[in-house]
Amino acid sequence: MKYFLFIIFLVPNVFFGQHSIKGKFSPEGEFKLALLYKVEPTHSSYITSAPIESDGNFEIKLDSTITKGVYRITYAVPQEEYNFDLIYNAEEDVELNFNLETGVEFINSRENKLLESYTNSMLMVTNSIGSYYKDKNKAKDTLALKSIFQTQREAQERYEAATKGTLASHFIKANTPYIPENAIDVNAYLAKVKAHFFDYIDFKSPVLQRSKFLTERILNYVFGMSSLNKDEVTTYKENIAVFYKKMEAAPDEIKKALLVDLWEQMVDLKLESVANFITEDYLADLCVKLNDQQLLSVLLAFQNIALGNVAPDFSFNIEKGSKVEQQKLSTLNTSKTYIIAFWSSTCSHCLKEIPELHKLIAPIKTKDLQVIAIGLEKEVYNWNTLKFDFPKFIHVYGEGKWENPISNAYNVTATPTYFVLDENKRIINKPEDFEALELFLESHIKQ
Repeated sequence: MKYFLFIIFLVPNVFFGQHSIKGKFSPEGEFKLALLYKVEPTHSSYITSAPIESDGNFEIKLDSTITKGVYRITYAVPQEEYNFDLIYNAEEDVELNFNLETGVEFINSRENKLLESYTNSMLMVTNSIGSYYKDKNKAKDTLALKSIFQTQREAQERYEAATKGTLASHFIKANTPYIPENAIDVNAYLAKVKAHFFDYIDFKSPVLQRSKFLTERILNYVFGMSSLNKDEVTTYKENIAVFYKKMEAAPDEIKKALLVDLWEQMVDLKLESVANFITEDYLADLCVKLNDQQLLSVLLAFQNIALGNVAPDFSFNIEKGSKVEQQKLSTLNTSKTYIIAFWSSTCSHCLKEIPELHKLIAPIKTKDLQVIAIGLEKEVYNWNTLKFDFPKFIHVYGEGKWENPISNAYNVTATPTYFVLDENKRIINKPEDFEALELFLESHIKQ
């Protein structure tokens, strides 16, 4: 009976004894839900969620099945943008405050507070080094510079000792900066920082892989390490080649994940030549090796619609008098400039912009500009009615909507989407929105 009672009282402690992640979001009332994910090497696994109350407070309860690791809290959409990471060691509660302007501050959790303190301390030292090199009056005060470097070295050693045996220690060790023994001039210092940037980063580390750390370090290197007398694109490509060589020992899945993160950054920044360099020199081969046909198709589709490339060809019907003839984009020769407009009769933005586009091109002669409007539709009826409102367009029915082969060839993921082609069907502009299209036409098309 005593043994049985012991089991009764033990089970709740094992299965229901909990830690928690709690805190407050501000501004109050701005956020509704906190979702918790565990960060894995190539993805994040959903764990649970908790409401964010009207006063900003939230609490996520964690049972004993939640293991230690790096976790991500997302609080708005898109989730890739509105999130932050934290360490959970399965030994203590995590308490924090999050402010949309200033970020996250940890109130309770030794590991998170130590890592936060380390980051702030090293940032202060880095700022001191920058201030020293900028101040010409201090250029000969080598003792002051040596003192700053000594402070940096002592801070690194102190935090490594304080976090020994913790998850935080992996990030602090990997973040070890280049620290000179003696005072050196700024150019020599920057060259050494660049040369030793990856000295302490182990791309095979499961802890580092299960975090944002590797991605953030790569982005810092690629975008932060400049080269004298070289243009931006050349510098980025050279930096990518360096970091890829540094991570040669990493598993192929990790290489792919990190390169995809970098590729997406280049796409967002409209650096198509760098994005395609990543594909051609690294990612395409990894996709083949890992049999990732889905990613490979996305990469190649983006490559095919880069500025300067001939637009992907497609066929459509065109009315010539009382006859309907099949026409190919590649052989169309009615204009000096073409706009391909992907739209849909069920898209509210399209129903506003497409009439504006029709009005905009009304005074322009067809020999100077022609619009090919591709309606991405699940059914034909609405489109078939609306197209008569826009008689100056060449209309193409995009059956299947997002499964349409033309939209897939142009990597279209939203409507409306615009492409501008020259008379040889080369892509000369990809306006982000109608205003950008309007500005382009005003500067390039004579009315």
